[in-house]
Amino acid sequence: MLIGIDLLWVRPKICGGTESATRNLINGFGMYDDKNEYMLFVGKDTVETFKEYEKYPNMKIQICDTESLKRIKRIAWENAKLDKLARSLGVDLMFIPVYSKPNSLSEEKGGIPYVTTIYDLQALHFPQYFSKTRIMFFKRSWKKACATSTKLITSSNYSKDDIIEHFPTAEGKISVIYSPITITNSCDDTKPLPEDVFAKYGIEKDKYFYTLSSMLPHKNLETLIKTMKLLKESDDTKLVVSGVGGNKDSFNLCVKEAGVEDLVIDTGFVSDEERDVLYENCSLFLFPSTFEGYGMPPVEAMMSGAKVVSTKCASLGEVTQGKAIYVEDPLNEQEWLEKIREALKAEKTKYDFPEYDLKNVTLKYLDVFNGIKEK
Repeated sequence: MLIGIDLLWVRPKICGGTESATRNLINGFGMYDDKNEYMLFVGKDTVETFKEYEKYPNMKIQICDTESLKRIKRIAWENAKLDKLARSLGVDLMFIPVYSKPNSLSEEKGGIPYVTTIYDLQALHFPQYFSKTRIMFFKRSWKKACATSTKLITSSNYSKDDIIEHFPTAEGKISVIYSPITITNSCDDTKPLPEDVFAKYGIEKDKYFYTLSSMLPHKNLETLIKTMKLLKESDDTKLVVSGVGGNKDSFNLCVKEAGVEDLVIDTGFVSDEERDVLYENCSLFLFPSTFEGYGMPPVEAMMSGAKVVSTKCASLGEVTQGKAIYVEDPLNEQEWLEKIREALKAEKTKYDFPEYDLKNVTLKYLDVFNGIKEK
């Protein structure tokens, strides 16, 4: 079977956790699928970031006549031409790793079956963070994906229930498959030395808190900054923040108003290898988000041996499996302060999460793909 994967939506180093999960999956298909072949549909301007997957014998790249960084034109091209191109190339099944499934010929008329991943319905829960145009686009995309995809995949039971509640056509076709998580090991040649990372950001081992997050309002970094202000009275531990997206100006203003500019370090985007060094050597990993369809960072942190303080909001209690230390009120900086002090006294433990193992997740996706073709 030839499986097409739509990667036109990827804007490298901008799409955050969705991009990371998708790239992990592609590696999984390359390593663990010895029956199917894959065609990666990519933009003219991003093709170089996908060349590494040609190392797998079952992978080939198809460059499309559009540019991923020009979103409006890309979406128009995708809806007008991607399905037709895939059919002309003999693709048997299309996998769309995000909510924005393109227009396609129905299976009743000889079209290709589609499998679409929807991670969450964030814009329905936080419409204040999005323009009316974007909300309308999200709603139409979710509705179309649920109605016209042969199968749907989401990353938590929380998201599955949420999707079915808002889009009943998803019922009976949606499966929960947790996102794959990969952590680099200490012997990896591509991994930077801890001392180099410490020097780069002006930090020391076990003397900084870490968080990996965009700067969107629901990530709740403002509460974390207010907590740092409380901590400053008795502690000079730094807070390292990595991530992309959201309102950086608002974040910087919050830091300034709290008077903690000397304690907060914004790294921007970091590679997986550098991220893992920061996980392994932090005193605590803090994750104050109030909404996650999945929430990979706290799980990654626990797999790296970091102590984690998190909320239980949305899917977070589910995916962290009760193994973190939790705040009950995510907006209460006084409770954050108490839980941080509690966590600092706890022992470090490196957790295994077989549910998120790349091979296990890949095989579950293959069960979905192969099940469609066997019908």
